[in-house]
Amino acid sequence: MSSVPDNSSPSQRLSGARVALLGKLAGMSRRDGQKLVRQHGGVAVDEPREASLIVIGERELPLDDAASGGELFDDAIRQAADEGRVSIIGETELWRRLGLLDETAGVRRLYTPAMLADLLGVPVAVIRRWHRRGLIVPAREVRRLPYFDFAEVSTARNLAQVLGTGISPAALEKKLAALSRFLPGAERRLAQLNVIVEGKQILLRQGDGLIDAGGQHRIDFEAEPEDRQAELDQIPISPTMVEIPPSTVLTPDDLARAAAVLEDDGRLDEAGEFYRAALAAGGPSAEINFRLAELLYRQGELSAARERYYAAIELDEDFVEARANLGCVLSEMGQRELAVAAFEGALAFHADYADAHYHLARTLDDLSRRDEAEAHWLAFLELSPDSPWADHARVRLGQS
Repeated sequence: MSSVPDNSSPSQRLSGARVALLGKLAGMSRRDGQKLVRQHGGVAVDEPREASLIVIGERELPLDDAASGGELFDDAIRQAADEGRVSIIGETELWRRLGLLDETAGVRRLYTPAMLADLLGVPVAVIRRWHRRGLIVPAREVRRLPYFDFAEVSTARNLAQVLGTGISPAALEKKLAALSRFLPGAERRLAQLNVIVEGKQILLRQGDGLIDAGGQHRIDFEAEPEDRQAELDQIPISPTMVEIPPSTVLTPDDLARAAAVLEDDGRLDEAGEFYRAALAAGGPSAEINFRLAELLYRQGELSAARERYYAAIELDEDFVEARANLGCVLSEMGQRELAVAAFEGALAFHADYADAHYHLARTLDDLSRRDEAEAHWLAFLELSPDSPWADHARVRLGQS
């Protein structure tokens, strides 16, 4: 967020509004949010029925009332919203109205897969899986590098929360319907996920299949027989076995999809073999080499991962994430001068790549090149002041 004011004075932006903050805010604490409301001429109220403006926090869905069988809003609030006596908006829209969002910040306030993984406390492989499954959608891509915006960070948080909750499917669907009604953004992010229950597991329907809490595809055995057979016919291998049915002809895309299924299931050795088979069948591919490098790194095979990152870059010199990840592997292997070259190569193609500035700064510090490192620490903070790594940078620069 930016502290640059708009043309109206703070006392005018929420003048006369009685504002209730519902759920947890992602941008700040509830107390700070209420203070900000008062600074902009509004009145902070705790009871939504007393509000003329209700703001839904985007750190997580307000699920407590749904878990106990309640509703997001009671009849009086819904009627007031229908009649225009109360407005209901998301947290991001509040910050926009208060002039606290920098709309011209380019890739600023966006998160790379590595940053998002660290922010949510999940492996980066999970973020890539959600991205691959279409559960989170990048706001933009720069030279193959996806950037996820504030809304997608909230989606990822909500996804993790929803998949781990014990509320009933009826209550959850009711909650999602309420959010979709009042927040168009929630409709795009959440209404696409149809929730069903299998035993004690919550599954999400996406397209013609099901996805479980780990992001893995599941076969829908409640589908019509014809539909189920069609779905089975589209799967060249079973997720629970590596054997390929006789006479099955697999395309390179089939092999890559099979590798992804095995990787999601934690069967990394087998996944690696299928990625290699995809390369053998389809020829050189920067993307498949990158996926194989990521897999090998997860297995602790640093030398093999290094070679696959090199291969990805040789096939696509613009692949900046492969360059940055190569730098991380080289640094971890003690080849820091080569790591510096890899990070600088990434920045040559994408100067605003915050991750590369961060890792380059750390590597330069390790090489006792502190003056050079400081320039990249500063660049990193300028590009990504809200990154989960920003505190480390501020400590290094003596700003905290």
